[in-house]
Amino acid sequence: MRRTRMAAAAAGIALMAGLTACGTEKADGGGSKGGDGKGGGSALQGALTALKKASTATDKQNSAKVEGVNEQTSQGRTMETRMNGAFDWSGGGMKGEADLTMGTAGGQTAKARYLPDAMYVAPSTGAPGGKKWMKYDYDALAEKGGASGAMLKDQMQNNNPARSVQLVLASGKVKALGTETVRGKKTTHYSGTISVSELTRMQSKDLSEEDLQSLEQQFKQQGLKKEKIDLWIDENDLLVKKHEVAKSTDGATGVDATNYYSDYGTPVNVTAPPVGETSDAAQLMKSGGGLS
Repeated sequence: MRRTRMAAAAAGIALMAGLTACGTEKADGGGSKGGDGKGGGSALQGALTALKKASTATDKQNSAKVEGVNEQTSQGRTMETRMNGAFDWSGGGMKGEADLTMGTAGGQTAKARYLPDAMYVAPSTGAPGGKKWMKYDYDALAEKGGASGAMLKDQMQNNNPARSVQLVLASGKVKALGTETVRGKKTTHYSGTISVSELTRMQSKDLSEEDLQSLEQQFKQQGLKKEKIDLWIDENDLLVKKHEVAKSTDGATGVDATNYYSDYGTPVNVTAPPVGETSDAAQLMKSGGGLS
């Protein structure tokens, strides 16, 4: 359906911001591997105490560099997208810019800019209408993309790296898996698993009950039940790495995303591309031109 094509095209790009969570597998919150000792008491309480500190420390940061790879599987076919960029979430909505590579080595490349009200993508092959940039307006995505578009808008306007920590923390389902070195930093590895339905409700700040129920039904039809979230927190209580996996029971649908965070506090200055160089996805859909 056309109303979902625009949301679907934008969603793959939005995921590469590395700031959104997807959704997976129930954990007992305990386990035999224990916490990291910061919280004392049980292994679960120790892990929760450590993640509270990580949530506070990461939330105090305003920006970071993000590098990641996202594998999206739909109907048994997997598309890989790599991203390298910098993002700022201090102003009540995410802004940033990134270089994207879609497909295997030598695949299509693009540049992306993220602003609080829209994201802009400049494919190496150009945008429709002979323009350089394609604009995906979040309000238009919410209007034309149904519940999926509404969720995308919500995620892009109400997110930051600390939110992944907060989601695992809020679920109460987490365990510490020991210390690991990630890109030269000593970290503690935490793992939490949450049902997709539960995660959707926890991470969606502004969605209506109708949209939430629609999304839950979509996930059910796709066979998506659980999401596993792994976090690596450094000695400064900052998120260094995040790995999220959500797959359908038959493996035909899902997301496998890994993101690395560094250089917290990096300056990010982003402006919208010139109007004369930009095609509007919503206008193209309204005129029946479709999306390339």
